[in-house]
Amino acid sequence: MTNNPGSIVIGTAGHIDHGKTTLVHALTGIDTDRLPEEKRRGITIDLGFASFEIPAPDGSPLRISFVDVPGHSDFIRNMLAGAGCVPAVMLVIAANEGIMPQTVEHLAICELLGIERGFTAVTKTDVVSPSRLQEVMQSIETFLDGSFLAADRAPILPVSGATGEGLATVRAELLKLALRTQFETSEALLRMPLDRSFVMKGFGTVVTGTLVSGTIREGQSLQLEPEARTVRVRGLQTHGEPVQSVQSGSRVAANLSGVDAVEIHRGQTLVSPKTISAVDLIDVEVRLLENAPALKHRASVHFHAFSSETMASVSLYGYEAVQPGTIRLARLKLSEPIVLVPGDRFVLRRPSPAGTIGGGRVLDAHPEPRQRKAVTLAWLELLKTCSPVQQIKPRVHRRKTNGISLAALSAETGLTTPAIQRHVGPALQCEDLLLIASDFLLSHGGLLAASDAIMTRLQTGQQPVKSSELRSQSSLSPEVFDFAMNVLVREHKIQLRDEMVSIYSAGTPFSTPETDQLATIAQAYEAAGLASPSVMELASRFNFKESDIRRLVTALQREKTIVRMGSDDLFIHSGALRKLAVQLAPLRGSVMDVARFKHITGLSRKYAIPLLEYFDRQRITRKHGEARMIL
Repeated sequence: MTNNPGSIVIGTAGHIDHGKTTLVHALTGIDTDRLPEEKRRGITIDLGFASFEIPAPDGSPLRISFVDVPGHSDFIRNMLAGAGCVPAVMLVIAANEGIMPQTVEHLAICELLGIERGFTAVTKTDVVSPSRLQEVMQSIETFLDGSFLAADRAPILPVSGATGEGLATVRAELLKLALRTQFETSEALLRMPLDRSFVMKGFGTVVTGTLVSGTIREGQSLQLEPEARTVRVRGLQTHGEPVQSVQSGSRVAANLSGVDAVEIHRGQTLVSPKTISAVDLIDVEVRLLENAPALKHRASVHFHAFSSETMASVSLYGYEAVQPGTIRLARLKLSEPIVLVPGDRFVLRRPSPAGTIGGGRVLDAHPEPRQRKAVTLAWLELLKTCSPVQQIKPRVHRRKTNGISLAALSAETGLTTPAIQRHVGPALQCEDLLLIASDFLLSHGGLLAASDAIMTRLQTGQQPVKSSELRSQSSLSPEVFDFAMNVLVREHKIQLRDEMVSIYSAGTPFSTPETDQLATIAQAYEAAGLASPSVMELASRFNFKESDIRRLVTALQREKTIVRMGSDDLFIHSGALRKLAVQLAPLRGSVMDVARFKHITGLSRKYAIPLLEYFDRQRITRKHGEARMIL
């Protein structure tokens, strides 16, 4: 069993009976019409799948996979389920008929879905005269002008699936297309929208789909959304070949345990556990087609994204109807939840008379509730020009004093937590963002607002006040409250003794030399970084009694300024631990031994071993024999 070769999935598009299935059969040797009714009627009804392997210029194998879609208008929903997951398309137009209604609709759908690569195959060239072929080729060139398949961007290739004439040229173009099209999703969360499920004798439940992002490995636990059902991958195949793992951009068949095939339906999505969940309320940018009727506020439409389909209610920002050919911001309420992240494309169709009217892209899959309209519009205008990576800082800033966990930010952006940790590095360095409690982000403005809330409460109420009571009155989360309190203590704005808090004042009895001593010891730990001094070393340096230094250290530990490493003598400043966690984030998934950890940190074994044991407890690392896996 080996890993699968590089691959690309290409969708077919075009009018009924224009030779899509015949051409795919000629290229791959596989008949994608598998249903008895398809055989009886001679048309494609549901999605079909086929592939062939071709050597890349460097000799490595490259898998070209096809999702063959139906061309009949009655089965457009099936066409959308197939086209929603492909990065490139082969538009098929028959030479004997030329451009037909589904040719026009399929091209519009491909553009609405953001597909930017492909080419056009003019089929059935063996049944027309050379003059007719030339006439059709010219009309097609005119039709495609201005689209992503325009002749100056993508070739228009004559071919006959019946005689084989032109197949070599089509294969060569498919290879070029595969080499030009790269899935840039290494930082994106794992997502595999499902298009089929069935029972295979001797194996059990099997699902198929296109892996949009991430990597799936044999034996891996995944989550089925919606419903958050845990399943395990017993086996993997790509077009009948067993593999140990699959990369994004592959057609995948996964043998699952923990679920019956009858419990799975098209439109569900496989994701990594506890990373992303389905949503039913999204803010979007909608574009209406030139020939579509106006779209009114509160209209009900069919919503299609990836392999999913559901009804949606449209709430327009501005209320006046969307006019044909224009772009507007809207909020969609979905009848059924779907796994969506910013940047995902969708198509809208009217229920009656059935027809594609437009589509767009998701801007925010986690809109803030009960927010003023002007604030929401300004937020969406910002998102329109931001990539998911560029949205990280604004999404932390908009949470103000609430902050946001790395897991929640990952679900909002569709990026993995290690990717987020990599990209926030510069913002953490300049302290525009702050990493608190090892997995929680807070903006600098959020910290100032939280500190102001604490100080305002102290200035307007009786002092001293219990720390727990102050947190409740300030309405701050435990993570933000503790962090802000530590900052205020270090800045000599408040003083803390025996869980009682008051405003710092050098002239009051509540203010004692202990406050300055705490600040001195905290600064010593902060300056030492990871190679922190022992309790006895601090006592000697500052001429304190050992009992006094231990009392101060206990107070700093209670305030979470320092963290005990498992020994009564070894404590490390929480800021140094956060910086080390950020440093290790890019290495997620790799294995390191103690020697490598010592090299990365510059520490001796005296510090390295307790630190690694602490990271094991915090689930930043996991021990494997004498080495550690970075999680």
